[in-house]
Amino acid sequence: MMNNRKIKRLAKPALLLVLVLTLVSSCEEFFHPDQALIIMEDDFHKTWNEYRSAEMGLYSLQQELVEQLVVLGELRGDLLEITDGADNDLKEIYNFSISSGNKYASPNNFYMLIAACNNLALKLESEIPEVLDKSAPETQYDRLYGEVLCMRAWTYFTAVKIYGEVPYIWPSLTSADEINAYLQSPQTYYDVSEIIYSIDGHNNDTITHDTIILERALVNMPMVIDTFTRQLPDRIKAVGVVHNLDNGDQTWDVTVWNTGAYRALMGEMHLFNSNLGEAYSYFSPILNFNDPGASGIKYGLDNKFSYDRWISIFEGVEVDEHLLTLKFDKSYQQQHSLQTLFSVQSPNQYMLKPTRIAIENWETIWSETDIRKNASNPEQTYMAQKGVPGDFYRGNMVSYAYMRGSEMLTNDEVRRILSLKSIGNDREVEILSKGVDTVVYKYSINKDIFDHDANFILYRASAIHLYAAEIYAYWLHDVNGNLNTDVNKSLKLLNNGAYKDPPDGSQMGVRGRVGFGSADDAIYIENQIYQHDPYSNEITGYLDFTSDLPGKQAYLEDQIITERARELAFEGMRFYDLMRISKKRGDPSYLADKVAAKFSGAKAEQIRQHLMDEANWYVPLPEVTNWSEDLPE
Repeated sequence: MMNNRKIKRLAKPALLLVLVLTLVSSCEEFFHPDQALIIMEDDFHKTWNEYRSAEMGLYSLQQELVEQLVVLGELRGDLLEITDGADNDLKEIYNFSISSGNKYASPNNFYMLIAACNNLALKLESEIPEVLDKSAPETQYDRLYGEVLCMRAWTYFTAVKIYGEVPYIWPSLTSADEINAYLQSPQTYYDVSEIIYSIDGHNNDTITHDTIILERALVNMPMVIDTFTRQLPDRIKAVGVVHNLDNGDQTWDVTVWNTGAYRALMGEMHLFNSNLGEAYSYFSPILNFNDPGASGIKYGLDNKFSYDRWISIFEGVEVDEHLLTLKFDKSYQQQHSLQTLFSVQSPNQYMLKPTRIAIENWETIWSETDIRKNASNPEQTYMAQKGVPGDFYRGNMVSYAYMRGSEMLTNDEVRRILSLKSIGNDREVEILSKGVDTVVYKYSINKDIFDHDANFILYRASAIHLYAAEIYAYWLHDVNGNLNTDVNKSLKLLNNGAYKDPPDGSQMGVRGRVGFGSADDAIYIENQIYQHDPYSNEITGYLDFTSDLPGKQAYLEDQIITERARELAFEGMRFYDLMRISKKRGDPSYLADKVAAKFSGAKAEQIRQHLMDEANWYVPLPEVTNWSEDLPE
């Protein structure tokens, strides 16, 4: 039997039969309707290598999003600002005055990736129908199908964080041309298929024409989260093609969607929905993943990346820290423009730089501090040893750098500046800082000025530990038989890593693995929490949280978000961290105040007032008309 199949789609009714889809109210049905339109071309994807090639095509499209992810996730936050060399597109993003032609604001790359995911998913469902049968034995096709579904869910979720709502791209729309026609069409879009079945070489046996009406609708974050947090567990049997069976390279495990990345995505979606218990259920296997090959907890924060080894997280693909990494390699023409944006060295253009807020996150943290506390009389608490300023494992010459022309200031030079600041010697600081500017260095580590191929990490272990710390600050759950919060576990995740019961002695915590997790260097929660001058570390007062659990929780959450800024700066997450906390608190001033703080004078108040309206947190989509704001009934 020969089965020839064609597919043709038009943007207006032209064939014999018009089929109007009846959609139930379920988001799941809307996102994955049974359109009877899984129709493939002749002899498509007959070999596994062709499927692998299609798989790699998805990651190529995801690579195209990297600059957008960094610019939109960081420049709209409080850690990044423009330089005098910034182009107009970056100025618009920075000032929250984005025009329709802004290249960083365009949703087109998201649409293209969704279309490619639709295409490969439909091909797998048609040609390898076993991927839809969870009782069938697991194969590499199941793992590939899991990658595609995760990629599509991540793309929608990332897009709605940026745009607030996005057009729903029906699974039958599998090319950029189709999507463009769909987006530009009137209220109703006609998706037309032509199927020609041929038996024994005869071409006149069966001809079927179907026209399907696709109702256009915009979907928002609750819709996306509701849909994919149900769809992925329901449909996925496994995630992540095991490429290292062919090449023995373990880094392949984390450069494609895999089980750990799937759990990270699911947990993140639940966290954005303030579903803390469900979020933790996905993060917990990451926090407690014992792997004999990793000598303990694979994604634990032990000494593998502690102290001066922290920088190695960004020097290659690290399978014990990275959960999902977009790998770039200039020898394969896989490059991006992050170094062009950040580096001061010609021919790079130095258009973006760290804010003073970002720099001070690393420079005003102190180690080897000794506070003599007096709980009964806090006024008598004093600083016995102010300690040493600066986080030099994550800060200077790692996440950022001081540059004087083409020369980078050493850690010793920066330590000298911080020491002078601590005693108020501003004149000497000014002399030593003359002609110096700061740059984002995280994407230039071990790179020459022409490389432009630093890897981009989408999910990594410490980010999950910080998410878990955030959850434990508020989550009411069973603690020794009682329904309670567990702030102490939150502190352990932050400080010393002793979050397991019994504790795993190898764990160091987010702050602990860079030297700030013990004694008075640690974040603590007590009735009195002492405030310090950021430059001298002298005690300036205290906050009294006696009988104020909500106050303690909010304070702890603030510390966690600041720690995320130190640990994850310039990785594309900052604006959405501020957004998530603002939404959870029902307080837009949380985001507005932090972003406005990087501006000065009247501009700061203008930005603050602008961001007090949540609608202004989102990048405007290109103008669309006659779109439904709700799912079709």
